[in-house]
Amino acid sequence: MAPPLIQLKDIRLTFGGTPLLSGVELNVAPSERVCLIGRNGSGKSTLLKIAAGLVEPDSGTRFVQPGATVRYLPQEPDFGDHKTTLAYVESGLAPGDDPYQARYLLEQLGLTGNEDPHNLSGGEARRAALAYVLAPSPDILLLDEPTNHLDLSTIEWLEKELDSRRSALVIISHDRRFLTNLSRSTAWLDRGRIKQIDRGFASFETWRDEVLAEEERDQHKLDRKIVDEEHWLRHGVSGRRKRNVKRLANLHALRDQRRNYRGTAGSANLAAAEAEQSGKLVIEAKGITKAYGERKIVENFSTRIQRGDRLGIIGPNGAGKTTLVNLLTGGMQPDSGTIRLGANLEVATLDQHRESLDPKSTLAEALTGGRGDQIMVGGKPKHVVGYMKDFLFAQEQRGTPVEVLSGGERGRLMLARALAKPSNLLVLDEPTNDLDLETLDVLEEMLGDYEGTVILISHDRDFLDRVVTSVIAPEGNGKWVEYAGGYSDMLAQRGADLKRETAKAQAPAEKKEERSAAPASAPKRKLSFNEKHALETLPKKMETLQADIAKLQRVLDDPDLYTRDRRKFDDTSAAIAKAHEELSSAEERWLELEMLREEIEQA
Repeated sequence: MAPPLIQLKDIRLTFGGTPLLSGVELNVAPSERVCLIGRNGSGKSTLLKIAAGLVEPDSGTRFVQPGATVRYLPQEPDFGDHKTTLAYVESGLAPGDDPYQARYLLEQLGLTGNEDPHNLSGGEARRAALAYVLAPSPDILLLDEPTNHLDLSTIEWLEKELDSRRSALVIISHDRRFLTNLSRSTAWLDRGRIKQIDRGFASFETWRDEVLAEEERDQHKLDRKIVDEEHWLRHGVSGRRKRNVKRLANLHALRDQRRNYRGTAGSANLAAAEAEQSGKLVIEAKGITKAYGERKIVENFSTRIQRGDRLGIIGPNGAGKTTLVNLLTGGMQPDSGTIRLGANLEVATLDQHRESLDPKSTLAEALTGGRGDQIMVGGKPKHVVGYMKDFLFAQEQRGTPVEVLSGGERGRLMLARALAKPSNLLVLDEPTNDLDLETLDVLEEMLGDYEGTVILISHDRDFLDRVVTSVIAPEGNGKWVEYAGGYSDMLAQRGADLKRETAKAQAPAEKKEERSAAPASAPKRKLSFNEKHALETLPKKMETLQADIAKLQRVLDDPDLYTRDRRKFDDTSAAIAKAHEELSSAEERWLELEMLREEIEQA
């Protein structure tokens, strides 16, 4: 087996008294492709910076094979004082590197090389940064959210470009399709430690669930063992002092183990505040056209959106997706054609641009608008700390300035603000940016349970396949076509990918033949958040009801109660009847969900 190109050993790092990394181990061999998975705030980006040599851990060692070249793609690139994108990319080349690669990659990524790096859009900045790290053809590429702000055609170009290279890859990404297509091993950063398997991301979720289930069983065994030892302590201590001292010490060790156990983080509790139902017809567009000067953005487009539809809009950056949404929702008038909006529409919008967040305001102020401790959720006041917890923010973060929040935290904050407003039409522009995989799952479930209508702009192919019922894609020169189904269904009907309008798609003839992406399988039925929650909480509810029934029965067992206190007898009888009814209902619901869970696992 080849020695690792990069090795991290026993990496430890603590922020603010809380261990972030606790003995992390990571080895990356030549040509290995690792996806680094973890919750927002778990330390993935920090670990990647340690691997790149940009952050010094509290303890542990970092080894890079002598002569190996490492390039790191941060979420927010630093362009320094470079005057052009070409100068920036060329600054990353070593003396022996081919200078042509800088121009070639910029051209492939839709840039001329003459752009001022400090005036680039988010997507342009990401493409320039990709050219910077790819141009030297490094031995190791450390990529932190490489697909953020990229359109679908550029994401697919990047996939094929990385697949054709020999560089070892370590990738952090929320794009499940991107990870599935590129990764060969998975490193899961969870509660400060890494668990790793020699399988790609496609196997991650099943493996993670197995690991967590095994951990839960181990904790249950530990709890039972502690109970048994405590029972011995109270009732079974013998006269053999030496053995008793050792057994008591073991009990203390078990208690310490239980006390120091770090459970998994909870899931976000995403729920859209729903307004009254809209009319059956939500939006009807007939022959709408919009142009800016000579450039046609929308040309003679018609569609009919009904209540409950989930509409996905895709296309290259600059194709006019936002303009099309503004036309459909009445925020902009077409040059010709008509837009008819349905009755009783209440619209909530999530903008991918986060400039509306004041970086100097605190998290609580961003949610409440700086007005006290309450936030209106669905027209009803809720304490801001309770609402923060629904979106996985700790109470201690209430006074945290927005400017120091991570990308994932800012994404959850924008979702929290959008979902608080009562709506029956959700307009979401790139909602998946920076969200971790668990929060993505909950967002999908929330959209599945939402009774209103959804219009979604996204470059996340897997998310589109799981959520939308139809896709609108650009065909060039202002023409847009609607396809039934998700992204994969669109490809099957269309017979080709989107044209790359902002970056050239053609690779040189000498490049190896590009492999075609495997068709995505239909998304597997999963328990919803509410079903999972019920399955976990119903057993405890049943135990509580059984205890209540036993307590009430002891009251009724008094033979003199009826004659002594008729009112108490009647009240107790009514209460025990109600408790029996609730217990029966809870047992039936639990059995139904347990059978459903077994069916899903066996599918």
